[in-house]
Amino acid sequence: MLGISYEGATAVITTVGAGLRSFEVDGVPYVETFGPDEKPPMSAGAVLVPWPNRTAGAVWRLDGVEQRLEVTEPARGNAIHGLLRRRPWDVLEHTGSLVSLVADIEPQAGWPGALRVTVSYALDDSGLTVTHGVKNVGDVRTPFGVGTHPYPRAGNAATDSCTLTLAATTVLPLDRQRMVPSGAAVPVEGTELDFRGGRPLAGMDLDTPFGGCVPGPDGLVHHTLVSGDGGGVEIWADPVFRWVQVYTPDSYPGRGRAVAVEPMTCPPDALNSGTDLIWVAPGENWGARWGISPLAS
Repeated sequence: MLGISYEGATAVITTVGAGLRSFEVDGVPYVETFGPDEKPPMSAGAVLVPWPNRTAGAVWRLDGVEQRLEVTEPARGNAIHGLLRRRPWDVLEHTGSLVSLVADIEPQAGWPGALRVTVSYALDDSGLTVTHGVKNVGDVRTPFGVGTHPYPRAGNAATDSCTLTLAATTVLPLDRQRMVPSGAAVPVEGTELDFRGGRPLAGMDLDTPFGGCVPGPDGLVHHTLVSGDGGGVEIWADPVFRWVQVYTPDSYPGRGRAVAVEPMTCPPDALNSGTDLIWVAPGENWGARWGISPLAS
């Protein structure tokens, strides 16, 4: 575990998976956490690369050649959440308020490309900023997507006392047995899944990919979770994070009801649909940011 701090803010990052274990300001938690000797429950804080969410049947094609990934969600027969969330990462830099880690994806069964992946966590006056980098270190033009899996919390408020606001304009229908897309994205307008104006989380049962995330005037995408007293937390992201998965489990360890708000650059099963995949040529770099900021009451 790697700790960082800045004035009253602290965060802890795991070296296995380079995930976010905790983020607090003045002792108030702004993400769900887990114990130092525990595996991240429900993928809490995970970095999801080179694809977020699921690849249907653990099969996709690159340049017409079938690729068969390891089935990592046996109950549904899918490959889930990429290749690095259970891998040790190397530390590139660790200062008082910053930690940067790196891991390599080597050519392997189901994944012929070679990528070097970095992630940096930095604390400052605005909160926590997470910067992702991907470099093609192989000789094959390679697609990928990046996602992350934070469970934000509005301080000490109960999840069901909060209102969720999303910048999303569409929702992707799913086959609920396999949890992979069953059709094209459709507008949220006029439905109970329109969170643009904010909706209470109480009674909501979500494991849902939203898309069409619209940046605000500052050029960033904003999602918020706000408690009844007006305090809360914001998840912001660069515009390339056009998608966000929202998941509302009832059994997060030690917490019960929780909510994951997961920025993603592409939707579930993007390796097959091609939707919003990012492509890097040999030697090419890519980078983008997202972050978590407390909201004052």
